[in-house]
Amino acid sequence: MRTNAETTAMGPTIYFDGSCPICTAEIGHYASIEGGNRLGFIDVSDKGAELGSDLSSGDAMRRFHVRLPDGTLLSGARAFAEVWKSLPGWRWAARASAIPGVIPVLEVGYRVFLTTRPVVSKLAKWFGAPTASPGS
Repeated sequence: MRTNAETTAMGPTIYFDGSCPICTAEIGHYASIEGGNRLGFIDVSDKGAELGSDLSSGDAMRRFHVRLPDGTLLSGARAFAEVWKSLPGWRWAARASAIPGVIPVLEVGYRVFLTTRPVVSKLAKWFGAPTASPGS
């Protein structure tokens, strides 16, 4: 995976919680498919992660964020849609998210998921799902 410095001119940088096995699996999927080499990945659970002045560690741990090459920071459903634009196999989802009214619906779904993420993450760890952060 590339670091933020290597992604600036190439594509979006994804900020993800490497202590979460669900997040780690999703990011592993994005990194492994066609187009994944154009994405940057920053594990926000790493205390030394470079987040930028407009993203706090707490905010980065609570929600999915993506930084565009021009420096724009997106979160939640809009961030996912931006990632999907970068991945040929997911462009159908990006096109669907561009339909008026779809992003707000996706955002509601994402916020519902966020309320269950801690429990689902603990269950996944209990069943042995790996995380990106050693010792998580």
